[in-house]
Amino acid sequence: MFAAYLVITLLASAIIGLAAVANLIGHDYPKRQADLMRLPRSWMLPLGLLLGAGAVGLLAGFAVPVLGTLAAAGLVLYFLGAFAAHLRARDHHFGPWAVFSSLAVAALVMNVAYHGLW
Repeated sequence: MFAAYLVITLLASAIIGLAAVANLIGHDYPKRQADLMRLPRSWMLPLGLLLGAGAVGLLAGFAVPVLGTLAAAGLVLYFLGAFAAHLRARDHHFGPWAVFSSLAVAALVMNVAYHGLW
């Protein structure tokens, strides 16, 4: 069980951390997505910080389990908001969203299952 928890948490933290960095450095992909979703580009920094906090929180969960669980839950909520933004913009290309949200849900499930909160 620990191996699955470790792999999923590290993978989710790495992938979501990369998305955070892309937002924070002003990469073109997050800018195009913001334009497509009709979000102000000024939101890229706060959204990147939220993603980064979630990625770091997942890693902090190794030392303080409740932090990992809360970070994973926060990421799930973040990606539910992203889903709503896609629907609002009538964008039905959910491929990247599905990958990120699946990682967040998997991290939450593994956190809860491994730490016996289930």
